[in-house]
Amino acid sequence: MSISRRSMLKGSAAASTLLAAPAILKASDALASSGQVNVFAWGDYIQENMIDKFTKDTGITVNLSTYGSNDEAVQKLKAAGGKGFDVIFPSVTNGPQYYPDNLLKPLDESKLTLDNLIPSMLRDSVQLGGTYRGKRMLLPFDWGTEAVTFDSTVFPMDDADVSLGAFWTPEAAGKVTFRQKSALTGVGLYLDSIGQVKSNRMLDVYKTEDEARRVYGAVAAFIIENKKNIAAFWNNATEATNAFKQAGAAIGQTWDTTGLLLNREDAKWKYRMPKEGGITWMDSMGIPTGAENLDQGYAFINAMLDPKMAGLFAANTGYNSAVAGAADHASESYKKQFSEVYNAENLANLWWWQADQPWTSPVVGEYVDAVTNA
Repeated sequence: MSISRRSMLKGSAAASTLLAAPAILKASDALASSGQVNVFAWGDYIQENMIDKFTKDTGITVNLSTYGSNDEAVQKLKAAGGKGFDVIFPSVTNGPQYYPDNLLKPLDESKLTLDNLIPSMLRDSVQLGGTYRGKRMLLPFDWGTEAVTFDSTVFPMDDADVSLGAFWTPEAAGKVTFRQKSALTGVGLYLDSIGQVKSNRMLDVYKTEDEARRVYGAVAAFIIENKKNIAAFWNNATEATNAFKQAGAAIGQTWDTTGLLLNREDAKWKYRMPKEGGITWMDSMGIPTGAENLDQGYAFINAMLDPKMAGLFAANTGYNSAVAGAADHASESYKKQFSEVYNAENLANLWWWQADQPWTSPVVGEYVDAVTNA
C-alpha cells in the first residue's frame, strides 16, 4: 500500500509450533564489524519493548528509522543506492520496485528459521513478488485485511450476509466511506460477483493496460453514478476513524485497524469479511544490498520470526503475524477479535493485492482522480 495504514489490527492465523532459537544469539557470535543493526520499518512496527527484548537477547544495538509509505521507503533506499540500512520491511508486492535497481540482496535461507513461518504465507509470498529470478528476496512478516466496517444498529447484517454491495443500497445513501484506490478493487470484486463487470475477480487488471482501463473505467463510472451514497473519503487511519465519528458514515471499506479499534470502543461497530472476499496485504522483511551489518541483520530477522517476539508485535499493533503460533503470545482481546472476524471459509476467500505492473500506478491514479473530482 502506498499510504500510511498503521494503527492497530488483530491476530495471527495458524496453529502454534515449537520453534528454534535465532541463529545468532550474541553480538559476539555475529563475527561482523559492529554490534548494531540499522532497521528501516513502518512507523509503528518496531516498538520499544521489542527493541529491548532483542538487545537483551543478543547484545545488538538497534538503530531504528521509520517511514509512512511504501513510496517513501523505496525512494529513500533508491536515493541512497541501497545503503544505510541492514533490514527493511516493504510490502511484498512492492518488491519489483526494488529489484531492477539492485536495492535488495537475495536472502541466504540457510541462515533463517523459515520453519517458524506459516507455510501458506511463505508459499503465497512467492507469487506476490517475494522472489526475483528464482531467488528469495523477501520473507513474510505480517498481513492484514481491508473489509467492511459497519454500525450494526444501522445495518443489522448477519456475518454471512455482509457484502461490498451493501454500500450501494438506497439505505446507504450518505453513509459510506472508503479509500478511493481500494474502492476500485472492492467495487470491482462486487461487480464481478454479480456479473456486471467481468474481471476474473479483479485479476484482469494485471494482464494488460487495456484490460486495466476496461475494468477500472467501468468501476469508476459505477462509483460516480452512485456518488450520493458517499459520506467521506479517507487516506489514513485517522481519517478513516473520523469518517465514522465525525462525517456521518455508518458503513465503509476500511483497514481492519479502523474496524477493530471502533469495536473496542463500542460493540455496535463490527468489522467483517464480505462474501466477495476481504482484500489482503502482506508486508515482508528483506536485506538491502548495501547492508554493512549483515550477520546482525540476519539475527534481527530471526528474532522477528520467534513466536514470542511475533506475539509481542501483534499485541503492540494488532497486525497479524506471519509466524506460526504468534497469537498464543498475544493479548486475549487480540485472540477474541481474530476469532470473531476470521474463519476457515473467509480466510480461504481472501483477495491478495498483486504485484504492481508498470501501468498500475498511473492507471489507478487516473481513475482515483476521476472518482475524487466527480
